[in-house]
Amino acid sequence: MNKKTIIAILAIILVLLTAGVAYLTYNLREQKQVNEEMVKLAEMDKREMENEYADFARQYNEMKTQINNDSLMAQLEREQQRTQELLEELQRTKANDAAEIARLKKELATMRQVLKSFVAEIDSLNRLNTQLASENEGLRQSNAQAQQQITDLSTEKESLSDKVAIAAQLDATAISIQAKNKKGKEAKKVADVKKFQISFNIARNVTAAAGNRTIYVRITKPTGEVLNGGGTFHYENRTLEYSIRKDIEYNGEETPVTVYWDVTEMLVAGQYRVAIFADGNNIGGGSISFDK
Repeated sequence: MNKKTIIAILAIILVLLTAGVAYLTYNLREQKQVNEEMVKLAEMDKREMENEYADFARQYNEMKTQINNDSLMAQLEREQQRTQELLEELQRTKANDAAEIARLKKELATMRQVLKSFVAEIDSLNRLNTQLASENEGLRQSNAQAQQQITDLSTEKESLSDKVAIAAQLDATAISIQAKNKKGKEAKKVADVKKFQISFNIARNVTAAAGNRTIYVRITKPTGEVLNGGGTFHYENRTLEYSIRKDIEYNGEETPVTVYWDVTEMLVAGQYRVAIFADGNNIGGGSISFDK
C-alpha cells in the first residue's frame, strides 16, 4: 500500500470520527434540552398540586366559620389537618419522584371529592337553617300555618337523612378476580382452577361510621347458580346465598381486602360473575371467563 493510499484512508477515518463526534454532541445536547423541559414540567405540575392543596386547607378554614355543628366541625378539622399533612408531604417530595407524585395526585383527587361533599352538606344545612328561621317567624303569625311548615320541614329532614345515608355507603374499588391452579399460579383452563382469589379496596369514606363490617361475596357460575359457601344474608328484602364471608375492621380509610374460594365442585367453561355486598348494599362486582 503506497503512501498516498494510507493518507487517503487516514483522511476518511478522520472525517468519519469528526462526524461521529459531532453527531454524539448534537444528540447529547438535544437529550439534555428534553430532560430540562421534562424537569420544568414536573416542577410546574408539583407547584399546581401544592397550590390546590393549600387552597383546600383555606376552604376548610372558611367553612368552619359558616357552621355551628360540633360533629361537622370535628370532621372539617380532621380533613383540614389531613390536607395540611399531604401538602407537607408534597413539599418534601422531589418533582422527579414519579411514584410519590402519582400517589399524592390520587390523594388530591380524593380530597377534591370529599371537599365537594362538605360544600354540598354545608350549603344544605345553611339553606335548612334559613328555612327554619323563616318558618319560626311564621309560627308567631299562625298556628295552622306553623303546623304545615313543620310537616314540610320533617319531609326535608328525612330527605337530607337519606342523602347522608347514601353518602355513607361503602364502595369496592380496584376489584381483581384471579383463578389459581394447584401450584398457586394463574389458571388458564377451567379444569385447572383450584381456587378463586378476589381482591379489592373498600374506598375511603369520611361519612361512613367506623367499626366492624361483614363483607359477603357471591360467585355465580355461567348457569346462574351460586358457588356455595354455606350461608345466606339479607339484601333488599331477599335472602341470598353467599360464596365467601369476611369480617373486617373499617376506620373510614381505604382498606384492602382479599378473599378466597376453594373449588369444591365441578366448574364449566363460561363467565363467572362476582358481586360484593356490605351493610345491605351491593358495593361492586366483576367477572372472569374461561373458554374451556
